Amino acid sequence: MKATIWHNPRCSKSRQALDLLRDAGVEVTVVEYLRTPPTRDELARLYARAGIAPRDALRKDAGAVANDDAALDLMVRDPAMIERPLVETAKGVRLARPPELVRDLL
Repeated sequence: MKATIWHNPRCSKSRQALDLLRDAGVEVTVVEYLRTPPTRDELARLYARAGIAPRDALRKDAGAVANDDAALDLMVRDPAMIERPLVETAKGVRLARPPELVRDLL
């Protein structure tokens, strides 16, 4: 099985999700999203596939946003506002908070 994780190595939850994937024997592509930010279209696709409204995928410290378009614009401008980790496999996409949610994708 293959997975992609949009990862921040400084985040303990992101590290835990990555460890869960690797411990399960998953071939993981790690995207450090602060160094290689996803595009607006990619974020919209991921959140749609996960069934998550983009404004619900903002970090709590992002503050209030008017709508999902504004949330996506903010995430593209400042990738640090993307809640992490975001994990995708052939089974779907999950915002892995808590990290154990990646098990749904295995």
